[in-house]
Amino acid sequence: MTISINERALKLADELAADAEAMNVAVETLSNGTRLIDCGINVPGGLDAGIVFAEICMGGLGNVSLTHVTLDDWWIPGLIVNTDYPALSCMASQYAGWVVSKDDYFAMGSGPARSKVLAETTLFEKLGYECPSNVAVLCMESSTPPSAEIADHIADEAGVKPENLTLLVAPTACLVGSVQVVARVVETGLHKLHEIGFDLHKIISGSGTCPLPPIAKSDIRAIGRTNDAILYAGQVYYTVDAEDEELEELVPKVPSSTSSDYGAPFYDTFKGYDYDFYKVDPLLFSPAEIFVNNINSGRTFHAGAINAEVLKKSFLE
Repeated sequence: MTISINERALKLADELAADAEAMNVAVETLSNGTRLIDCGINVPGGLDAGIVFAEICMGGLGNVSLTHVTLDDWWIPGLIVNTDYPALSCMASQYAGWVVSKDDYFAMGSGPARSKVLAETTLFEKLGYECPSNVAVLCMESSTPPSAEIADHIADEAGVKPENLTLLVAPTACLVGSVQVVARVVETGLHKLHEIGFDLHKIISGSGTCPLPPIAKSDIRAIGRTNDAILYAGQVYYTVDAEDEELEELVPKVPSSTSSDYGAPFYDTFKGYDYDFYKVDPLLFSPAEIFVNNINSGRTFHAGAINAEVLKKSFLE
């Protein structure tokens, strides 16, 4: 495939940087030539910046827009996410699969630069994709901006010159952070399907909706709320080309409710595991509800449901 998700994302990053003041973001060039776009650490950011951040995460192959979600009698702002390149935009780009860790610095890395790093070897072997470009764009979830030394490390891992690297950074507990995490609703379902053995190349398109949580007072609380938005109210719809028998077996396994850790706000579960993600049941990380339309038969398969009770507890208490 000749599509370059890094080059597509770079165009969006250029537009964001050119309109930095109106988008409430800040742009600087680090001493090594890397461009850094602060989307929420020392600036307010905003919903519009969050949407662009999320679309950059998807390698320019998805679109994100604002909507609203009504749960019982409760009105909440939310997102709609769509992509016609689900495996490429979500798993090769958006999935937060690269832990950027060097010296005392830590950030979760997502976005198209992952396709240059190929950090998740097995995943990229199955996807069969390596981005054909000499530029790299990485989205970072962190409350600390990366230094030139960290940027050098990322550029080296990605095999690009530091001046050909663009880094975007936002903490979880800000508007951009909230939007970019919740915009992973389609990706989260894809990851779950991948984990239970479904061939992602069979997925033709993906759509999803998810509420936007209130901004929390700390990143750790924000991690709880953004996860709960997907786990208890995220809804996804996939169009696939597969066999009905396979879907009958797999679709009921996708929703978050299949996990033994389902049923409590994520912050409580996370705290109970001493804030160690690897102790949380991996089956929990999935949307609340899934619909799968099979173009082979015309049938649509459904599993899961929204859990407004847990979501209200997470968002309002």
